[in-house]
Amino acid sequence: MLLGYSIAFPHLGIVIEHLNKTFSIFHFSIAYYGLIIGIGIAAGVYMAVREAKITGQNVDNYYDFALYAVIFSIIGARIYYVIFEWDMYKNNLLSIFNLRSVGLAIYGAVIAAVITLVVYAKKKNMSIGLMMDTGCLGLILGQIIGRWGNFVNREAFGGYTDGLFAMQIKKAEVYSGYITSQIAEHTILVDGIEYIQVHPTFLYESLWNIGVLVLLMLYRRHKKFNGEVFCFYLIGYGLGRAWIEGLRTDQLTIGNVAVSQVLSVVLVVAATGYVLFRRNKQKKELWEKLLDK
Repeated sequence: MLLGYSIAFPHLGIVIEHLNKTFSIFHFSIAYYGLIIGIGIAAGVYMAVREAKITGQNVDNYYDFALYAVIFSIIGARIYYVIFEWDMYKNNLLSIFNLRSVGLAIYGAVIAAVITLVVYAKKKNMSIGLMMDTGCLGLILGQIIGRWGNFVNREAFGGYTDGLFAMQIKKAEVYSGYITSQIAEHTILVDGIEYIQVHPTFLYESLWNIGVLVLLMLYRRHKKFNGEVFCFYLIGYGLGRAWIEGLRTDQLTIGNVAVSQVLSVVLVVAATGYVLFRRNKQKKELWEKLLDK
């Protein structure tokens, strides 16, 4: 029986012979997807706490906040996904609670995390802007790591490509709803096994986010107001996501509109507008002070 390889990047000379979606410990099956998401969350919390310590904030507040943020972010990510993929769940409502399958949307997690942060900061009488600046560093790191869960799950990929980063996946291991006619037309047969060749959009987003994180780390000490680093996170991540979302075959849509792509553009415009507004306001205040002297 020919088993073939699991995943390959033919133009890079990378072949992964065997990559299971789960592993077992004491006969208990654990999904790599969940493990990778967990590692991403832990790394994100560490990054945020480290930044809080460096900037002289109370790190205990961030440990407490992380507990609430993780819970509500997972709920938000699931709700966001289910809303836009309702047809997949309407006939089996219990499947909504099956988090071992596909179905966590990053924007749902981000929205839930921001709402949780605002409520928490107000209750603790903390600066919302400062918390956002601190937390977004951990958030983007978590996203960098978390995207590799999509890699293991063979999801969040783009259309057909024969470019440098083209990725081949066994067709039988991919949800059929993600395979477009274009991808199907370019199915590759290797040793009697069918493979699809696609854009590894999870990789594009992970690499893009590394660049965003580096820029945020370099700029954070030069910010002009609390909340500015978070705004630049929205701009940086939003620009990348708007581009990458256009490549994906598993877009969450309303009609023919890709929701996450539109949301990305809206966030970029809103964050850019807010930064310009705050900076112009600061300039006016500075001029008024100089004139008063």
